Amino acid sequence: MVLRQLACIIYFSKLVGWEKFYKWLFRYSFRTLPSAAGAIGMGCIGFPNHPVYEITTRCNLKCIHCHTNGGDSKNSIPENELTTGEAKGLIDELAKVKAFRMLVYSGGEPLVRKDIFDLLNYSKKAGFTNVLATNATLIEYDTAKELKKAGVVSIAVSLDSTIPRVHNKIRQNNKAFELTMRGIDSIKRAGILFQINTTAMEYNFENLKEIIKLTDILDAAVMLMYQLVPVGRGCAVKDATLDLNTNEELIEYLLAEQKYVPFIVETVAAPQYWPYLLEKKDINNNFCLRLAEKVFHGCSAGRGLVYIKSNGDVWPCPFLEISAGNLRQKPFNEIWYKSEIFLNLRNRANLLKGKCGNCRYIDVCGGCRGRAMVLTGDYMGEDKMCFIKK
Repeated sequence: MVLRQLACIIYFSKLVGWEKFYKWLFRYSFRTLPSAAGAIGMGCIGFPNHPVYEITTRCNLKCIHCHTNGGDSKNSIPENELTTGEAKGLIDELAKVKAFRMLVYSGGEPLVRKDIFDLLNYSKKAGFTNVLATNATLIEYDTAKELKKAGVVSIAVSLDSTIPRVHNKIRQNNKAFELTMRGIDSIKRAGILFQINTTAMEYNFENLKEIIKLTDILDAAVMLMYQLVPVGRGCAVKDATLDLNTNEELIEYLLAEQKYVPFIVETVAAPQYWPYLLEKKDINNNFCLRLAEKVFHGCSAGRGLVYIKSNGDVWPCPFLEISAGNLRQKPFNEIWYKSEIFLNLRNRANLLKGKCGNCRYIDVCGGCRGRAMVLTGDYMGEDKMCFIKK
């Protein structure tokens, strides 16, 4: 597994011309292995083969682009959440899937749930490495130490701007930036690896270069660059989503920046990044394309990634709002292995429609299924924001 991950990152570094690859290798590579547990390549939301458990939609913030409507009193009802006992039952079910070695706790804000440390310790004992996705505003040093003790090997911190006023506006809290910086400092002092998650949209597009610089200054090992997909509360700001031209501009910019930063930048909801790398190197022969298909997986919705909602609904992706079943009615393994939605997504080479279905990069990319659903009403439809020419 380690050799496969190393081969993957070497291939990636050659394609992007990563000048600071060796700096990353010596500074972060072995530290990232626990949080990359089970990785078989690079793709949307970091890597395939892992579950994300949205343990609550409750949140101390009310971000304008939140896909869960987090913090909305109409949508944040604790009675709808899986109980502690049900959540532990879910963890037991997930542990039966051999490909799952890491479990991401998400929200809402996972730290508002009172049994969070109980669940973290339970999944640690079940053999998972734990990852936390958070806005970090509730993390003080004592909290960070407790998270590390509970098996949290990596923390993904949301940061939408280096300009406090802009970040605070997006997060709908005038102290959000200050508290997030405090949280990052506490995470670092506790010795936990962390990454920065940024959502690219019109509100912060001109600030992305500075966010990448700050990510370097903060000493993050990974950066996930999301694109705004207008779902949840994001529907209200759909005009801030990137269009086809700005999607291409973002991808070009990320490739240019990757060459000179000592951390990995990966895209989320922009799987065109991977075929773009191949086209920039003018890779046309079948052997090299087959090799790329072993390394890059593009959209991993339902074919590696699974997203469990706080009420027990099982989705392929946080941005693909379709349920393949509910854990209160069906066991997880039945949903994961047998549901029509997941089976269709795993057979995308034969079932995708439009230009995605006819594309030579169908395995490397596959288009963003969440965006396809939003723009066409069909989760197997084409991704209309694709700019790949071939």
